[in-house]
Amino acid sequence: MIELSKIGKHYTEGNTKQNVLKDLDLTISDGEIIILFGKSGSGKSTLLNIISGIDLPDEGSVTIDGAKVTGLSEKERTLIRRNKIGFIFQFFNLIPTLTVTENLQLPLELNGIKDGDDKITAILNEVGLPDKANSFPEKLSGGEQQRIAIARALIHNPAIILADEPTGNLDYETGLQIVDLLDRVVKQKGKTMIMVTHSKDVIGLADKIYSMKDGKLTETLKEAYLE
Repeated sequence: MIELSKIGKHYTEGNTKQNVLKDLDLTISDGEIIILFGKSGSGKSTLLNIISGIDLPDEGSVTIDGAKVTGLSEKERTLIRRNKIGFIFQFFNLIPTLTVTENLQLPLELNGIKDGDDKITAILNEVGLPDKANSFPEKLSGGEQQRIAIARALIHNPAIILADEPTGNLDYETGLQIVDLLDRVVKQKGKTMIMVTHSKDVIGLADKIYSMKDGKLTETLKEAYLE
């Protein structure tokens, strides 16, 4: 499903070159859930951006479902994101001036689906918020907003979910509820998911765990995070 080969990424500040990712290799199979741990600034979010084609590496290649993303135009990469990828963010990123239904309609419309009422009803039932269809984000709790954000990520049935600190803006109990929801609506649907996190509570979701340090990934055992 996803293959990263010899990925390198750097930024230049003045005369200083900072290497964020170095000679990084990663292969993710269909349906695998990968958890990435690492300190802030270690390059985890940069890696997600490169996988999605939002950003391009300075070296190396990214292949998704047989398509070499790094060889595509910006428009072609955008189409891959629309069709194959759903995003879950720490700060939800719901559009405040739109209702829940309208927020969920956007990814459908971008994929040419104009009559999505049944899909919206079904996904709201799945995330446990069937009564919030006409609510605005500001009227929802943090946990409810993240549930809607998960619904938005899944509604166009993408093969890949990229989650950047999905419990990072929530209290402990609400975060556990979101982990349970991800287990039910992402893992059990057989989606491929790459999740960046600092939370050990998500470990049960993982097929593989990687730690990122100095721009490189190292696969680690679950037991190392349970000590």
